[in-house]
This record gives sequence, structure tokens and C-alpha cells, in this order.
Amino acid sequence: MAEALLFETGVMFAAVAVVSLVAARFHLSPIPFYILAGIVASEFVAGRLGVGYVSLTSFVEVGAELGIVLLLLFLGLEFNLDRLLADRGRIGTVGLLDLGVNFTLGLGLGYVLFGDAVAAVVVAGIVYISSSAIITKTLLDTGWIANPESGPILGTLVFEDLAIAVYLAIVGAAVLEGGPIGAVAQSVGVAFGFLLALLVFVALGTQALEALLDTTSTEYFLLRALGVIVLIAGAALSLGVSEAVAAFFVGMAFSSTSVAHDLEDVLSPLRDTFAAVFFFWIGLRTDPTVLPAVFDLILLAVVVTLPAKILSGFFSGRQYGLTDRRSLRVGLAMVTRGEFSLIIAATALAGAGGALSGTTAETLYAFTVGYVLVMSILGTTLMQASPVLERSLLART
Repeated sequence: MAEALLFETGVMFAAVAVVSLVAARFHLSPIPFYILAGIVASEFVAGRLGVGYVSLTSFVEVGAELGIVLLLLFLGLEFNLDRLLADRGRIGTVGLLDLGVNFTLGLGLGYVLFGDAVAAVVVAGIVYISSSAIITKTLLDTGWIANPESGPILGTLVFEDLAIAVYLAIVGAAVLEGGPIGAVAQSVGVAFGFLLALLVFVALGTQALEALLDTTSTEYFLLRALGVIVLIAGAALSLGVSEAVAAFFVGMAFSSTSVAHDLEDVLSPLRDTFAAVFFFWIGLRTDPTVLPAVFDLILLAVVVTLPAKILSGFFSGRQYGLTDRRSLRVGLAMVTRGEFSLIIAATALAGAGGALSGTTAETLYAFTVGYVLVMSILGTTLMQASPVLERSLLART
């Protein structure tokens, strides 16, 4: 058992290493290649061809979670509480603009596709939420993280992650499981209570974190940092709160310390390693044989939601006073969908038989897998192709 697990893990890392060479050779983002490598190595492709495949083992699952946590930690490191509070007006404005356009559009799209109010609410969440993990990784890879367009991008992601934490609590407890109002209130209360505790930690924890990480040993520094990061993210997940949101808050807490840059240097290799596992994991979960049956649904969703995200992102950039060129970059960056969309679909599948029929839940999941695959590849590709798009779509810079 241990030998097989180690071998499969070796196959996974070898696969992402090989496709990273291809991506580097052609100067492309490795993210779509990691996802496609996962699809090819999965039970749905390699397994059906009768060759060895990589299973969705506990290591892969936990590795993917660590990838999300570390990516969102780095998103938090770009903020501190003072900056977040000072920028709360603009974050609220761009966040509400993004929510109003894309969630509302998703409600209408979901009802057209499935003819069901509950399914419409689920689809709205799936097409509304952009992928914080993939976008953060791409921002780092392209160097946009240091550019003015990172302000509205990061601000919108923060708003989305907080909004989706509430959405998941409500949808999971009430809409899908048919839970009573008391259960919904309890779930939301726990989520808000934990987030409030994290805010207090961000505001008051700087000195404690400084003392904890006061060591000349890189080994001890890394272990202590991971002890804080993973423990808090795991506690959040066990309480039904997004581990990604928790990691973002932990990153904000670290951003106020004098060791923030040291933390980035030490954690960057781990972040990139487990980020590759996360993208590979998306591929492993994708069964390409179910996609033809929902191809029309995916195509309609892409055609409708792609321009909506670009436009809402563009106007978010204008709210920050950016030029048309940089505002377009904001819109292109927000296209990518990923981890949260899959989590929403998995929640719907797990709650099938409640407020949502089993057939509808299965169709929704297949649709989401295909939609995430297309939008994650489109999003990262559009960001890389932004110079060409800027020249062709905009008359001025």
C-alpha cells in the first residue's frame, strides 16, 4: 500500500515536472498544463486505457488543500489590516459591482439551464466566484502583483471570498439540505464568530508572531510559520469556514510583521510545489467522458459569463482610477473559476435528494467540472495574452 502510494505520488510530480518544461519552453503559464496532466493521469483516462493512473489519495487531497492555503496566504501578505480598512470603501464598491452583475446573471442562467430555483442559486454561486488560488498564482507569475491593477483584483477577491463563506453556510444548511432556520443561523454565526476572532488575531497578534518567529534557524522559522498557518486553516475548515479565507487573514496578520519578506522567501518553493498539486488535483477530478453530455450547457455559460466578468472587472478598475488598459487587465484576471466553484458543486452533489434531485445534482457537477476546466484555461491564457488584447481592443493605453 505504502509502495503504491509513493509510486503514484512520484508519477504525479514527474508529470507536473514534464509539463512545466513544455510550458517554460513556449513561455506559457504552467497552470493549464498541470490541469491537463491531471486529466491524462487520472482513472478516467489512464485508468480506462488500462495503464497505471494516479488516484485521488489522501496525500493529493491534503496537498491540494495546502496549495490553496499557501496561495491565499500570499494574497493576505499583500494586505495589512490598515490597508484593508483604509480601502474598504473601494473594496465594497467593486465587490458589490462584481456580485450584482455576476451573481444576478448566474441566477438567470441557472434557471434557464435547469428550470429550478434551487439549481439557479447553485449555478449563481458557481459562475460568480473567481478562483483566488489560480488568480493569485498567475499574478505572481506575470508580475502583475506589483502593478496598479492588482488593487481592484485583490480587493474583489477579498470581497468574493468573504461573500462565498456566507453563501456556502446558507446554501449548505438551508437550500441543499433543507435545514431549519436555526441551523442556518448557527452555521452563519459560527462562520462570523471565527472570522471575527481572526480579525482580532490580525489586529493584536503582530507582537506574538514576531516573538514566535524570532529565530536564526530557517528550519525552526519554517516549522513555526507552518504550525500557525495550517493549524488555523484546518480549524476553520473543521468549523465549516473556508480554509482559503482563514489563510488570507493569517497572511494579513503576518504582513504587519518585520519578517513578512523572509516568510515569502522561505514559503515560495512550498507554495509553488503544492499549487502544482492543487491544479493537478483539479485535473484528477475531471472525467472528460461526462463533458459531451453537458457541452451545450458549458458553452452557453462560457458565452454569457465570460464577457460579464470582463466588463464588471473593467469597471472595477475604473473605480480605482486606472487607465482603460489596466482596467481591461482587471477584467481578464477575474475570468478564471476554480476551487470554490468545485466546492459548491460538490456540496450540491452531497446534498442531492434534499432540495435538489439526484439527477440535477449530477448534471450540475458535470457542468461545473467542464466549466471550471474551460474558464481556468481561458483565464490564465487571456492574462498572458493581455498585451495583444490591449492593442487590438483599446484605441489608447
